[in-house]
Amino acid sequence: MTLTFDLFWSFRSPYSYLATPRLAELQDEYDLTINVRPVYPLAVRTAEFFDKVHPLWIPYLMRDTTRIAERLGLPYRWPRPDPVQVNPATRHALPNQPYIHRLTRLGCAAAEEGRGMPFLKEISATIWGGQENWHEGDHLAKAARRADVDLAALNAKIAADPDKYEAIIQENQKAHEASGHWGVPTMAFRGEPFFGQDRLIDLEWRLKQNGLQKRA
Repeated sequence: MTLTFDLFWSFRSPYSYLATPRLAELQDEYDLTINVRPVYPLAVRTAEFFDKVHPLWIPYLMRDTTRIAERLGLPYRWPRPDPVQVNPATRHALPNQPYIHRLTRLGCAAAEEGRGMPFLKEISATIWGGQENWHEGDHLAKAARRADVDLAALNAKIAADPDKYEAIIQENQKAHEASGHWGVPTMAFRGEPFFGQDRLIDLEWRLKQNGLQKRA
């Protein structure tokens, strides 16, 4: 029996990036389908969130994600440019967002074609793995090809019906909150949320309790 769970994931989340190679390995190794459901990051969904967090939150996030990447052997640097354009003084997202809207819609379109996990893996590795100006030239197109996805075809589908993909994102965000958490990555399996890249071991344990088997 093939098991499945929802993955609520953001292109601006370093923890989402750090979890993705292990999630992809899990899907490759086991009879498992990961239902990729991209969402907008908190900076876009809830701008006032950053008004309330402790001032040590960002310095700790940077320290924590750097050491996790080092332990996992993953290249890591905060993206240049940032997928979310922010006001440096307030940390609020600017009204015009040329990157995160496109990325999130692309993630939804790739998931629609059944290539969600490979797409997240390759695109996030390009964005977070140190590629300068990841948004220019053919960097994203090459990453998409590694995921066996035609980026131009995805762009065309989104351009033909942008409202459809925006509606998918909004529905993902409603389902994300209904799952029992608001952060990313959140993996939701049979009504139980597993939040964070450090909960993958617990998720795998629960899946095995429910009959997870290796692929033949």
